[in-house]
Amino acid sequence: MIARIEGIIVHIASKFIIIDVSGVGYKLSITGDSLSSSILGDHVSFWVHTAVRENSIDLYGFKTINEMSFFELLLDVSGIGPRSALSILAIAPIDTLKRAIATGDMGYLNKVSGIGKKTAEKIIIELRDKLEDFKDGGDTPGLLRDESDILEALKSLGYSQNEARDALKQVPSTTTGTNARIKEALQILGKR
Repeated sequence: MIARIEGIIVHIASKFIIIDVSGVGYKLSITGDSLSSSILGDHVSFWVHTAVRENSIDLYGFKTINEMSFFELLLDVSGIGPRSALSILAIAPIDTLKRAIATGDMGYLNKVSGIGKKTAEKIIIELRDKLEDFKDGGDTPGLLRDESDILEALKSLGYSQNEARDALKQVPSTTTGTNARIKEALQILGKR
């Protein structure tokens, strides 16, 4: 199994990159965040999950081992395949997703294309116990509610769900308070 790849980006497509490793090109499906920060010719390294199926071998790449571990945890849920798990990783920071699952907040998971209410419930039921440490811990009480409020505020100002989510991801963790985070997100959106 391939667990890590290091090489030069030789091609960037809409959902994957190709990395040249000593003359061999590896096609690596990665998250949208990793894709948007990828630059042709960059020397990169990714942690890799190798998915072997009857008719293919697919590689999924992650910047951190924490991302890969959470991806693999999602794959343990029946009905969640690699593409769905990658889409879930793209909607919010991992700690926010873990906290949403541990507290039973389906709002984040329902926002993924292809993840309906039943699948979101299944993810929560199957993973909740594995994420016990996120039930009471966290940065601030009501963090998920605040993030949902921020997303709704940005959407009401005419930004799409994806634009709002991407901007919220870029807000520094040192920025606290709903209003301050909305202001910061609006500044980020204004620079685009």
